[in-house]
Amino acid sequence: MSIIAVVGLAREARIAKRAGLVPVIGGGDPQLLRQRLEAAAADATAVISFGIAGALAPLLDAGDVVIATHVVTESEHYQTDMRWSQILRTKLEQAQSVGLVGVDAVVGHILQKQSLFRITGAHAVDMESHIAARFARRHSLPFAALRVISDKSDHTLPPAALEPLKPNGKPRLLAVLKSVVSDPSQVPELIRTAGEAGKAFAALLRCRNLLGIGLGCPYVR
Repeated sequence: MSIIAVVGLAREARIAKRAGLVPVIGGGDPQLLRQRLEAAAADATAVISFGIAGALAPLLDAGDVVIATHVVTESEHYQTDMRWSQILRTKLEQAQSVGLVGVDAVVGHILQKQSLFRITGAHAVDMESHIAARFARRHSLPFAALRVISDKSDHTLPPAALEPLKPNGKPRLLAVLKSVVSDPSQVPELIRTAGEAGKAFAALLRCRNLLGIGLGCPYVR
């Protein structure tokens, strides 16, 4: 039996795997993620949404750790497992307990972030948590969500950062390069984006080290 880590990026998957989890990568494709999760359902014991996220709340900074109390979409609401979430909060003392909103497309513009914050009240956004929560409910599995802020609420992502990922969660480097060549003015924002992502991944790795094997899940040995 296994703990499934629902991630979007290959880099997130590597960190999850080092915690003894089975990563399932979405790569920015909701349908592909749903298919991959169903294929892994038979051996699943618990599910955690794990990785980086965008901030919607103004006070969240790059590198801040958030533990979801619940996950919402514009029409759905999923509570996270109280026991597992409490263990995460106990071991990650600086983490903030917040609501997450799941979306099927990147929310990269300041105005999009402001609108989503106003509509949902969620403090952070990602592209996997809602799919993970649906999957967990459908299969009656404990569900938690641990995310680290990468881009702040006042940061509009540059075009190169919005290029679609490969199915394995890795960037399409040629597409990113073409975007930069076509619009060199985005380079300063791209550097900022990379720096904030670096902070987020460093914090995510610290979380893994503090939580240890299984990321604190109380439902497996």
